[in-house]
This record gives sequence, structure tokens and C-alpha cells, in this order.
Amino acid sequence: MSITDNKRVLVTGGAGFLGSHLCKRLLGDGAEVICLDNFYTGQKRNIMHMMNDPMFTILEHDITVPINLQVDEIYNLACPASPPHYQYDPIHTMKTSVMGIIHMLGLTKRVNGKIMHASTSEVYGDPEIHPQSESYWGHVNPNGYRACYDEGKRSAETICFDYKRMHDLQVKIVRIFNTYGPNMHPEDGRVVSNFIVQALKNEPITIYGDGLQTRSFCYADDLIEGFVRMMSKDNFCGPVNLGNPGEFTVRELAEMILDITGSKSQLIEKPLPSDDPKHRKPDITLAKQELDWVPVVPLEEGLKRTIKYFDELLGADSIPAKPRR
Repeated sequence: MSITDNKRVLVTGGAGFLGSHLCKRLLGDGAEVICLDNFYTGQKRNIMHMMNDPMFTILEHDITVPINLQVDEIYNLACPASPPHYQYDPIHTMKTSVMGIIHMLGLTKRVNGKIMHASTSEVYGDPEIHPQSESYWGHVNPNGYRACYDEGKRSAETICFDYKRMHDLQVKIVRIFNTYGPNMHPEDGRVVSNFIVQALKNEPITIYGDGLQTRSFCYADDLIEGFVRMMSKDNFCGPVNLGNPGEFTVRELAEMILDITGSKSQLIEKPLPSDDPKHRKPDITLAKQELDWVPVVPLEEGLKRTIKYFDELLGADSIPAKPRR
């Protein structure tokens, strides 16, 4: 029997990029899934294939407003995660992180359940140590354009631990590093989706700065496996880093996408946004020890799957994605 069999699981942000992958995984594991989303960045097309499943329910709701449900487990993924989206309404972004987690923790307390909160590598800010381990407290500008997201997520972690200490709540925190895959929003402003869409349209690929800043890219399926293992792990609350420690420059990523697609796009440079981190790489020692988790999908393979998704999504406006070999 699966560890999620017969459980009623709430996924906030369930129509989003990662939420939709998680809903699919939980349904496959035998859970009854409630997908909650306000559809600010979530997309109905991400969950269309699940709508006829009798074990799947969709609720249109914003977690800044309380809700009363009967569930066993909560995965709290609700929050815009790309800079253009979370900076569009920074006050609501902060409300989603702070008020949203308070409401979800209150629900967890009422049902005596478990909650996994999706935090982010952005709690480390523009890090002064490399790679980043969970013991590092971060280097964050509290007044910058990214602060609504960075500090919102940091505050949410604080609230999670206060609820755990005060109410002995079963709280779990994962810190997500750059993740990519099918179901990404084509206009979410993240580097992987930006580059793929630009390459498929033969448009100039926009690199901010010199492109030598580094990122680590984790495929969605690998991350979701980490989520499920974290929720099922007894006596471990985290926070724990989940990401792929393979490190690439942004320019290397762009060149790999050009090679896979066969695009005629040219690379152009634009000024680096303020507070953009120069390096981002997870130390996943703790995840290996506690969850027996490591990512297994290589970047090139994950990009091919993601490019195929965007190629089909863009349809006639795209060029065929060509295998590298």
C-alpha cells in the first residue's frame, strides 16, 4: 500500500507549475486530492487531465482568506515564485506568505494533521557562502524589489517554527532551489522558460549581466519525490534544501538550449536586476541523510522534456525541437 493511500491531501497552489505535478503524483499514490488555487499564476490547463478523476477536487480560493476543510495533510505551495509575478503586487505576495501560512497552520492545528511548507532558496538572498547549507542564515535586502518574496518566505518559516513550538504541530519545511519542467508558465520570467520560449520563436535570448552568474537546475519530478519523502519522514521538520547541486552559468544554460532546439536565436545582454544573486547552489547533504534523496534527471534530459512541452504549447509559432544526438 502507498504511504498516501486513503489520505485526504490539500495542495495549495495546486494548479501551478509544481502544484500540478504534485497533485498528479499524489493521485497516482492513491490519495484523495483537493487542489486549491486562486488562479493568479496557476493555469487550468495544468490540471485538465485530472478533472474527471473522482479523487480530485478543485477549489478556487485565496489562502489570504481562511478556509475550513477536513484533511490529513497539507502541502502549502501557494505563492507566485517568479520576479515579474511576485513584484506585480508585492503587498499581496507578502500577504500570501504570511497570512496564508497562518491560515494553513491554523487549519493543520484544527484537524491535527501534517503540513509541508514550500520555502525557497531565496531565503539565502545573495549568499556570502557557497554552496548554501541550511545552517546559513542568509544575506537578504529587506527593502529591495525582491524583499516581498524573500522576506515573506523567511517570515513564513518563522511562523511555522513558532506554531511547532507552541502547539507541537507536525510542520515540515523544504527550501526549493531553481526547478524547471513541463507546466511552467511561458511568461513567468524564469530563466529556463524565458530561454526556451525565445529559442523556439527564434527571438534574441536575453541574458542579464554577463551571464556568468551560476544556478543549479532541478527537474520537477525529482523535486516532487523530495516533497513526498519529506512529508512521510517522521521526526524531521527541516528546513531541508531540495535542488540539484549541478552548477551551470546562465550563459551555459542558454547555449545548451540553443544546441538542443537548433534555434537561430542570438544572445543579447541586458543590465542585471538589483539584488539578483550571483551564485545559487544547494548543499543537499541533509536531504541525502534524512530523506535518502538525490536528483536523478540530468539537465540535458530535463531540458529536452521541457522543450517538447513548450514546443507543443506554442504550436505553429514554434520551431521543431531537435535532439542533440
